[in-house]
Order: sequence, then C-alpha cells, then structure tokens
Amino acid sequence: MDLLHDFSPGLFFMQTIILLILIFLMRKFAWKPILNSLNDREEGIQGALDAAENAKKELQNLQADNERIIKEARAERDSMLKEARVLKESMITEAKDEAQQEANKIVAQAQETIEGEKKAAIAELKQQVAAISIEIAEKVVRKELDNKENQMDLVDSMLGDVTLN
Repeated sequence: MDLLHDFSPGLFFMQTIILLILIFLMRKFAWKPILNSLNDREEGIQGALDAAENAKKELQNLQADNERIIKEARAERDSMLKEARVLKESMITEAKDEAQQEANKIVAQAQETIEGEKKAAIAELKQQVAAISIEIAEKVVRKELDNKENQMDLVDSMLGDVTLN
C-alpha cells in the first residue's frame, strides 16, 4: 500500500479538475445561499438585539414618564387638598362671622324690644300711679275741704310750698 506506487498522474489531474469544478459549483450554488442565509440570520439576530435595546430604552422612558406623571398627580392632589382646607376654613370663618352678626342683630332687636316694653310698662305704670294719685288727692281734698278752716290751712300750706320751690 504504498501511495507513491499507486499514484497515477492522470487520475490525480482528473480528480483535481473534478475537485475544482465541485468547488466552483459549490461556490456558485451552495456557498452563496448558505452565506446569505447566515448573513440574514446574523442581521436578524442583530435586529432583534437592537429592537430589545430600543424596547429597554423605551421602557425606561415610560417608567420615567410614569414617575413624573405620578409626582405631578401627587402634587396636584396635595394642592387640591390644601385648597379644599383653605376653602373649608374660609367657609367656617364666614359662617361664624355671619352667625355672630345674626346673633348680634337678634340681641340688639331683643334689647330694643325690651327697652320698648320697659318704656311702655313705665308709661302705663305712670298713668296708673297718676290715676291713683288723682283719686287719692280727690278723696283727701274732699275730706279737707269739708270745713272752712281746713280749706284755709290747705291754701296756706300750698302757698308756703310754692314760695319754697
């Protein structure tokens, strides 16, 4: 089995030509589609990696936007609560002021009513006292004026009171 003894230059030449034709055919029909499919696969993988990176960046942007929106919503909620508290306090203060004014008005009206009723009662009391005084005076004067001597004493005492005043 000696290879050099079995060597045939014609056979070698033919095998070389067949090998070159086979390489040419493989290159023309097999290598290009294989390389193209490998390139397509590599481009697809690279595209998927780029898409994943873009999706990751977009997710980060969305998370940042969500955080910003949540902060804005919290700030708006806080401002609305603060505004509601201020409005509540102003309404309570306004209601208290109105109630105080109404109470003062009612008290003033009650005092005016009491004063009016007091004046009316005093006037009525004066009238009654005057009427009673006149009745008493009439009775006293009748009794006093029954005789002449008492009449003169009464006139003299009245004249004395007038000069003293």
